[in-house]
Parts: sequence; structure tokens; C-alpha cells
Amino acid sequence: MTNQAILGVILGPDNSQRVVISAGLPSSVAALEAEIKTQCKIVTPFRLQFMDPLFGNDFVNLTSIEELQDKATLKVVYTVSQPQDQADSFSFPSTSAADDASSSSGDSTVILASPEYTSSRSSWPDLFPVPRFKFDAEIKLEKAYVAFKENGMLLIPDPKLKSDILEGLIQEVVKHTVYLTDSKFDQVAEALILRHPCLKEKGSPSGYAGWKMSLKYKLSNYRTHLRKVGCPEVCANALKYKPAEKCSPAYDVKRPKRGEVDYCPPFPLGVSEQSLEKIRIELLSDVKKRNNRDTIKGKMNITFSLRRQEVIYDAPMISELQQRWPALFDAAEINAEFKRITTMPLQSRFLSQLDLLSEGLLGVFAKRSGKQGKMLKDITDMMMMDDVDARRESLIKGLCIYLNENPDILVHEYMDMTDAATLSAIAGTTVGVYVTRGTPGKDFPDVGIIIEGVVILQDLDNVALATAMLFGLFYCFNMSYPAQLRYTFEVIQKVVMGLDPTELSRKAQNLKTKLQ
Repeated sequence: MTNQAILGVILGPDNSQRVVISAGLPSSVAALEAEIKTQCKIVTPFRLQFMDPLFGNDFVNLTSIEELQDKATLKVVYTVSQPQDQADSFSFPSTSAADDASSSSGDSTVILASPEYTSSRSSWPDLFPVPRFKFDAEIKLEKAYVAFKENGMLLIPDPKLKSDILEGLIQEVVKHTVYLTDSKFDQVAEALILRHPCLKEKGSPSGYAGWKMSLKYKLSNYRTHLRKVGCPEVCANALKYKPAEKCSPAYDVKRPKRGEVDYCPPFPLGVSEQSLEKIRIELLSDVKKRNNRDTIKGKMNITFSLRRQEVIYDAPMISELQQRWPALFDAAEINAEFKRITTMPLQSRFLSQLDLLSEGLLGVFAKRSGKQGKMLKDITDMMMMDDVDARRESLIKGLCIYLNENPDILVHEYMDMTDAATLSAIAGTTVGVYVTRGTPGKDFPDVGIIIEGVVILQDLDNVALATAMLFGLFYCFNMSYPAQLRYTFEVIQKVVMGLDPTELSRKAQNLKTKLQ
């Protein structure tokens, strides 16, 4: 007999409810949402978050039912404007910013924002959803489909119908990205002829080669239009932002390449660069105050677009970013920033997926022979201990070895060195995780992150957490992976985290196939 499940559900400020599910936890998140919607009588669209012990009991988006246990605490996050009695308990008013159009009386506009950032975009779907086209276009397609079913006659669309179809597809595409890879163009064009088989092209091996080429031209023209109206993601690639000596459209194209959803968002409605800059300046003093986490998180949400445009357009040095955005150099804020960019939790997903893949990776490691096999066996022997942090560290190092990369480039260990000697060694490191052991006067090892010879984070709990934070910083700072560790971070991105997992290098694809 299935035991009943009891959940605590936070509906709003001073408003929570116990939910009892007699049949036990449902098999999916959607089924759980339906149950909570019924019992709590919620009529507003929402999503669920759960209290994650891996992240200091912060609330994290619920993506899998396996993340829940009995007597867990959930939070309802409304995806549209909430009713007065069901407002998000984590929203707050930020400091007023001057309105550009204010009157002489000095009125200001109060910016309201929730600490929970909601992206205006969604990640690329596994199956592209072909939208409904204009009313007259749908009528033509319905008649063409009947003719196709009766006698197999294919439709040669007139210019207007073809334009309507392409326009509808592009409007659906830009909900996810304005820069498509070749494989994604294939996916869109193939989805079109599967939905409307009468549009299949005669004489084309794939049946959609012409549609694919037309989509490329249509999206290119649409990006030109977006550039004229000031879309920052497209304006970043305008010629006026290219160096004078390399002023060509193909040079240094800035676009999502690693599964980013909000790569370079526009400023929020009703605010300007000047008002966001004032909030940034306020943050410089906010980070010096104690017990100020919610205020900092809210203002970092508001200024996300300003920060991303600085990172994308200007590519500043790490030292300059530390001066302008000190709040970003914190593990909790790196988690939040990564989620704003990808809509995916960083720390909890990385650690849970690493644990989930551990048995499969151990099996793959065991099949290697020779010098590499011996190194992997030494790593495997270290993983037999009960310390979960040591197991994860050994697994990450083993992954580097398996991919023919040096784990010492990722994890720099400094043994029995003074602080001065350690700092001297760190200054010569481009990027990586450092671990100091046996430092005089310190009983516990120090784990931190180095980028451009600067210590970004320190006093982290373990190497696995530091690796997750380093991976997140590559997204926060729009940095490329180190050439000597490119396969390791590709596997972390596409296999462990599942970000843009479709186009893999040969090494990463071989590992993924063996794990499956």
C-alpha cells in the first residue's frame, strides 16, 4: 500500500497550507502542480520551487519529482500578476530611480522587482512546435492537405502564403533565440513538413532544403530589423561595435553558444541605463551591510540587463568587474546569475547529476587500460571512501584523465606553503581551482577559484562545489573554456548539465554514448 505524502506549500505572505496526497507523491511535476492547484484552489498560473538543502535551504525550481521527499516544503511562484492575497512573499520595492521624463517637482519612479528572476525567453525545445499561421494561410493549408491525402499532390505555395509561413516560423524561433545553428534550421524545416506534409519539396533528398534556405534568409533579414529597433543581442554584432582594424561582420560574433537563454536581454520596461546605473552604485554600499541578502538579490535582478550588456559589449577584465559588481563575486549570487542566463539551477543540478552519473562513469573508467587505465584505477580506489566530497573530487579528476586532459590544470594543489608563496603561485595561474593544504596557522584546507591570476572566491567547502562555481563563472563573465580543459567543460556542460546537448565533439559524444 502506498504511504500518503504530506507537503507544506507556501502560497504567499502569511499564507501557507498543508497538502496531503493519500496516494503518495505523483509521478511527475505536472501531476503535482495539478494536485496542489485543486487542493489549494489556485486559479492563477504558477510554478513550484522546493527548499533545497544543497543550497542552504534556498528555494530552487522543481524540475524533477525525484528531488522531493515526504514532508518537503514547496513554494508557489505565480507566473503572472498575483492577486493581493497571494502575492509573492519575496517581492520588495527597490530604491527609487529618477525618471528621465520626470517633472520639475522631482517625482521619481519606483521600480518594483521580485528576487526571483523570470526570463522572457525559453530554452530550445526538443521538438520544435510549428505555430498556427494566419487565418487565411491555415485555410489554404487545410485545402492543400485534403488534396494531398486524396491524390498525393504537393502544394507549391504562392509568395504570400510562403511569406506568412516563414514569418510565423520566425516569430516562434525568436521566442528562444535569434541565432540558429545549422542543425536547428534543419529541426525547424523538418517540423514544418511533418506538420504540413503537403509542403514537402519534390526532388529534395530531405524534402525541406528549400525551406531551410528560405528560413536562413528570413531570419537574417529579421535580425536586420531587430538591429534597427535596438535589440541589444543583435546590436552587439553591429559594425560600430567591432574594432576598427577588424571591422567585418564575421569577426567576433557575440551570440549564445552554450545553451544561454537570456544571453543579452534588453533593459526592463520603464527603466533606463541611467536609472540602472544609480542602482548599481547603491549596490556598492549594500554589499557592506550585514543581513542584506534579499535587498542585494533584488537589485542584482533589476540590474541584470545592464550587467550582461557590459559583459557582452565591453568584455571587461575581472579586476574591473570586481570593482563595479562586487555582489556578483559570491557563491549564492553566481548561482542566481547562472539561473538568470540559462533558467537552470547551477549548484544543485551539477552535484546531483554528478552523483547520478557516478556509477556509469566508474564503469567507463574501468574499461580503460595502459597508463591512462592505471591513473583512472588510482582515482577509482580513492572513490571507495565514504566521504562524498572526496568522491566527487576524484570523479572530476578522473573525467579529466579520461578525456586526455591534465587534472592538475583544473585543480592546483599547494602543500605546506606560506601565504606569500601561495599568493605568488596563484598570480601566475590563468584559470582554475586552488586547494591549499598544510598552510601554517590553518587547520583546514582552503578551496577557491582563480581567474586571470585573481582569487575570485575562497573558503569554499570542496573541489566539486568550486568546479561548479567556476563553470558558472564562465557564463557570468561570457568567457571561453580554457583550451587545455575544453573537453572536460564541454562534458560538464552538455552531458552533466544538459545545456545545448545536441552538438558534441567526438570525445564528448563517445563518452555520452558509453554512458547511455
